[in-house]
Amino acid sequence: MNHGKLYGVGVGPGDKELITLKALRVLKEADIVMIPVTKNGGRTAYDIVAEYLEGKTVIETKSPMTKDYAKLRENYEKIAEEVEKYIQDGKKVAFITIGDPTIYSTYMQLHEIVKNHGFETEIIPGVTSFCAAAAELGMSLCERDEVLTVIPSNYKDVRDGINRSGTKVLMKANSAILEVRDILKAEGKLDQAVMIEKCGMNDQKIYRDLNELEEQTSYFSTIIVTDRDSEGDK
Repeated sequence: MNHGKLYGVGVGPGDKELITLKALRVLKEADIVMIPVTKNGGRTAYDIVAEYLEGKTVIETKSPMTKDYAKLRENYEKIAEEVEKYIQDGKKVAFITIGDPTIYSTYMQLHEIVKNHGFETEIIPGVTSFCAAAAELGMSLCERDEVLTVIPSNYKDVRDGINRSGTKVLMKANSAILEVRDILKAEGKLDQAVMIEKCGMNDQKIYRDLNELEEQTSYFSTIIVTDRDSEGDK
Protein backbone atom coordinates (compact mmCIF):
# COMPACT_ATOMS: atom_id res chain seq x y z
CA MET A 1 0.00 0.00 0.00
CA ASN A 2 1.31 3.47 -0.90
CA HIS A 3 1.36 5.67 2.20
CA GLY A 4 1.13 9.41 1.78
CA LYS A 5 3.47 11.80 3.55
CA LEU A 6 4.28 15.49 3.89
CA TYR A 7 7.87 16.64 3.39
CA GLY A 8 9.15 20.10 4.26
CA VAL A 9 12.02 20.56 1.82
CA GLY A 10 14.67 23.23 2.25
CA VAL A 11 16.06 24.20 -1.16
CA GLY A 12 18.87 26.46 0.04
CA PRO A 13 19.41 30.23 -0.19
CA GLY A 14 19.27 30.70 -3.95
CA ASP A 15 22.26 29.03 -5.59
CA LYS A 16 20.89 26.05 -7.53
CA GLU A 17 24.03 24.05 -6.71
CA LEU A 18 23.39 24.31 -2.98
CA ILE A 19 20.45 21.89 -3.03
CA THR A 20 21.12 18.69 -1.12
CA LEU A 21 21.00 15.26 -2.76
CA LYS A 22 18.25 14.26 -0.35
CA ALA A 23 16.14 17.28 -1.27
CA LEU A 24 16.48 16.41 -4.96
CA ARG A 25 15.51 12.79 -4.32
CA VAL A 26 12.41 13.78 -2.36
CA LEU A 27 11.35 16.25 -5.05
CA LYS A 28 11.75 13.60 -7.75
CA GLU A 29 9.72 11.10 -5.73
CA ALA A 30 6.98 13.56 -4.75
CA ASP A 31 3.59 13.36 -6.43
CA ILE A 32 2.76 16.97 -5.58
CA VAL A 33 4.99 19.97 -4.93
CA MET A 34 3.55 22.91 -3.03
CA ILE A 35 5.26 26.27 -3.41
CA PRO A 36 4.94 29.48 -1.39
CA VAL A 37 4.01 32.55 -3.42
CA THR A 38 4.24 36.16 -2.23
CA LYS A 39 1.41 38.66 -2.64
CA ASN A 40 3.30 40.08 -5.64
CA GLY A 41 3.54 36.67 -7.29
CA GLY A 42 7.16 35.99 -6.32
CA ARG A 43 8.11 32.29 -6.34
CA THR A 44 11.72 32.33 -5.13
CA ALA A 45 11.84 28.76 -3.81
CA TYR A 46 10.22 27.46 -6.99
CA ASP A 47 12.67 29.34 -9.19
CA ILE A 48 15.56 27.48 -7.51
CA VAL A 49 14.22 24.01 -8.31
CA ALA A 50 11.91 24.60 -11.30
CA GLU A 51 14.11 22.58 -13.67
CA TYR A 52 13.66 19.50 -11.48
CA LEU A 53 9.86 19.70 -11.36
CA GLU A 54 8.98 19.00 -14.98
CA GLY A 55 5.82 16.90 -15.15
CA LYS A 56 5.04 17.44 -11.46
CA THR A 57 1.76 18.74 -10.11
CA VAL A 58 2.71 22.13 -8.67
CA ILE A 59 0.32 23.93 -6.33
CA GLU A 60 0.77 27.53 -5.18
CA THR A 61 0.11 28.54 -1.59
CA LYS A 62 -0.23 32.04 -0.23
CA SER A 63 -0.07 33.44 3.28
CA PRO A 64 -1.63 36.77 4.23
CA MET A 65 0.83 39.58 5.01
CA THR A 66 -0.27 40.09 8.59
CA LYS A 67 0.97 39.67 12.14
CA ASP A 68 -2.50 38.56 13.22
CA TYR A 69 -1.77 35.04 14.45
CA ALA A 70 -5.42 34.00 14.26
CA LYS A 71 -5.63 34.86 10.55
CA LEU A 72 -2.31 33.17 9.84
CA ARG A 73 -3.40 30.07 11.71
CA GLU A 74 -6.67 29.96 9.76
CA ASN A 75 -4.71 30.08 6.52
CA TYR A 76 -2.38 27.27 7.61
CA GLU A 77 -5.37 25.16 8.62
CA LYS A 78 -6.83 25.53 5.12
CA ILE A 79 -3.55 24.53 3.51
CA ALA A 80 -3.24 21.60 5.92
CA GLU A 81 -6.73 20.43 5.01
CA GLU A 82 -5.73 20.32 1.34
CA VAL A 83 -2.45 18.55 2.11
CA GLU A 84 -4.17 15.94 4.25
CA LYS A 85 -6.55 15.02 1.42
CA TYR A 86 -3.58 14.26 -0.79
CA ILE A 87 -1.90 12.24 1.95
CA GLN A 88 -5.07 10.21 2.50
CA ASP A 89 -4.99 9.41 -1.21
CA GLY A 90 -1.50 8.01 -0.75
CA LYS A 91 0.28 11.01 -2.26
CA LYS A 92 3.71 12.24 -1.29
CA VAL A 93 3.58 16.01 -0.88
CA ALA A 94 6.72 18.17 -0.85
CA PHE A 95 6.38 21.71 0.43
CA ILE A 96 9.46 23.68 -0.61
CA THR A 97 10.94 26.56 1.31
CA ILE A 98 13.95 28.75 0.72
CA GLY A 99 16.89 28.12 3.05
CA ASP A 100 16.08 25.67 5.82
CA PRO A 101 12.51 24.80 6.92
CA THR A 102 13.35 25.28 10.61
CA ILE A 103 14.72 28.83 10.29
CA TYR A 104 11.97 31.50 10.18
CA SER A 105 9.93 29.41 7.76
CA THR A 106 6.15 29.46 7.44
CA TYR A 107 6.34 25.74 6.65
CA MET A 108 6.73 24.76 10.30
CA GLN A 109 3.21 25.98 11.09
CA LEU A 110 1.85 23.63 8.44
CA HIS A 111 4.13 20.83 9.61
CA GLU A 112 2.88 20.99 13.19
CA ILE A 113 -0.79 21.02 12.17
CA VAL A 114 -0.48 18.04 9.84
CA LYS A 115 1.68 16.11 12.30
CA ASN A 116 -0.73 16.78 15.17
CA HIS A 117 -3.55 15.43 13.01
CA GLY A 118 -1.74 12.10 12.95
CA PHE A 119 -0.18 12.20 9.48
CA GLU A 120 3.39 11.29 8.65
CA THR A 121 5.78 14.20 8.15
CA GLU A 122 9.49 14.72 7.57
CA ILE A 123 11.78 17.75 7.42
CA ILE A 124 14.55 17.85 4.82
CA PRO A 125 17.11 20.45 5.95
CA GLY A 126 18.61 23.00 3.60
CA VAL A 127 21.61 25.33 3.51
CA THR A 128 20.82 28.49 5.47
CA SER A 129 21.29 31.98 4.08
CA PHE A 130 23.74 33.00 6.78
CA CYS A 131 25.96 29.95 6.26
CA ALA A 132 25.95 30.63 2.51
CA ALA A 133 26.70 34.32 3.17
CA ALA A 134 29.66 33.48 5.41
CA ALA A 135 31.01 31.12 2.77
CA GLU A 136 30.61 33.78 0.07
CA LEU A 137 32.56 36.22 2.25
CA GLY A 138 35.21 33.63 3.15
CA MET A 139 34.65 34.17 6.85
CA SER A 140 34.03 32.08 9.94
CA LEU A 141 30.78 32.56 11.81
CA CYS A 142 32.13 31.29 15.11
CA GLU A 143 35.41 29.85 16.37
CA ARG A 144 36.44 28.06 19.56
CA ASP A 145 34.11 29.28 22.33
CA GLU A 146 32.48 32.13 20.40
CA VAL A 147 28.69 32.45 20.54
CA LEU A 148 26.54 32.71 17.42
CA THR A 149 23.29 34.67 17.81
CA VAL A 150 20.58 34.75 15.13
CA ILE A 151 18.24 37.74 15.34
CA PRO A 152 15.30 38.86 13.20
CA SER A 153 15.97 42.49 12.27
CA ASN A 154 12.50 43.56 13.39
CA TYR A 155 13.15 42.09 16.87
CA LYS A 156 12.00 44.62 19.45
CA ASP A 157 15.27 44.38 21.40
CA VAL A 158 17.56 44.35 18.37
CA ARG A 159 19.96 46.77 20.09
CA ASP A 160 20.41 44.29 22.94
CA GLY A 161 20.98 41.49 20.44
CA ILE A 162 23.60 43.48 18.55
CA ASN A 163 25.53 44.09 21.75
CA ARG A 164 25.82 40.43 22.70
CA SER A 165 29.27 38.89 22.54
CA GLY A 166 30.31 36.76 19.58
CA THR A 167 28.91 36.84 16.06
CA LYS A 168 25.46 38.23 15.34
CA VAL A 169 23.39 37.31 12.30
CA LEU A 170 20.49 39.63 11.50
CA MET A 171 17.96 38.13 9.12
CA LYS A 172 14.96 39.54 7.25
CA ALA A 173 16.61 42.95 7.24
CA ASN A 174 14.50 44.60 4.52
CA SER A 175 12.06 47.07 6.10
CA ALA A 176 14.19 47.57 9.22
CA ILE A 177 17.54 47.86 7.47
CA LEU A 178 18.04 51.61 7.86
CA GLU A 179 17.05 51.49 11.51
CA VAL A 180 19.45 48.58 12.10
CA ARG A 181 22.20 50.46 10.24
CA ASP A 182 21.69 53.48 12.51
CA ILE A 183 21.77 51.31 15.64
CA LEU A 184 25.00 49.67 14.50
CA LYS A 185 26.48 53.13 13.92
CA ALA A 186 25.33 54.41 17.32
CA GLU A 187 26.80 51.35 19.04
CA GLY A 188 30.13 51.72 17.23
CA LYS A 189 29.75 48.42 15.36
CA LEU A 190 29.20 49.59 11.80
CA ASP A 191 32.76 48.73 10.75
CA GLN A 192 32.23 45.21 12.07
CA ALA A 193 29.16 44.60 9.90
CA VAL A 194 28.75 43.31 6.37
CA MET A 195 25.54 42.53 4.49
CA ILE A 196 24.63 40.27 1.60
CA GLU A 197 21.37 40.78 -0.25
CA LYS A 198 19.94 37.84 -2.23
CA CYS A 199 22.90 35.58 -1.52
CA GLY A 200 23.47 33.07 -4.30
CA MET A 201 20.91 34.64 -6.63
CA ASN A 202 21.67 36.29 -9.96
CA ASP A 203 21.26 39.78 -8.50
CA GLN A 204 23.30 39.21 -5.34
CA LYS A 205 24.78 42.34 -3.75
CA ILE A 206 27.46 42.66 -1.07
CA TYR A 207 27.58 45.73 1.15
CA ARG A 208 30.86 46.06 3.03
CA ASP A 209 29.97 49.59 4.14
CA LEU A 210 26.38 49.88 5.34
CA ASN A 211 26.60 53.66 4.94
CA GLU A 212 25.97 52.94 1.26
CA LEU A 213 22.39 51.94 2.09
CA GLU A 214 19.88 54.59 1.09
CA GLU A 215 16.64 52.61 1.12
CA GLN A 216 15.17 49.39 2.39
CA THR A 217 16.51 46.24 0.81
CA SER A 218 14.84 42.97 -0.14
CA TYR A 219 13.52 40.41 2.34
CA PHE A 220 16.52 38.23 1.47
CA SER A 221 19.08 40.42 3.24
CA THR A 222 21.45 39.09 5.87
CA ILE A 223 23.78 41.15 8.07
CA ILE A 224 26.72 39.54 9.86
CA VAL A 225 28.34 41.42 12.75
CA THR A 226 31.53 40.07 14.34
CA ASP A 227 33.57 41.03 17.38
CA ARG A 228 36.77 40.54 15.39
CA ASP A 229 38.78 43.42 13.94
CA SER A 230 38.82 41.94 10.45
CA GLU A 231 37.37 38.91 8.71
CA GLY A 232 37.87 37.26 5.35
CA ASP A 233 38.54 39.86 2.66
CA LYS A 234 36.36 42.47 4.33
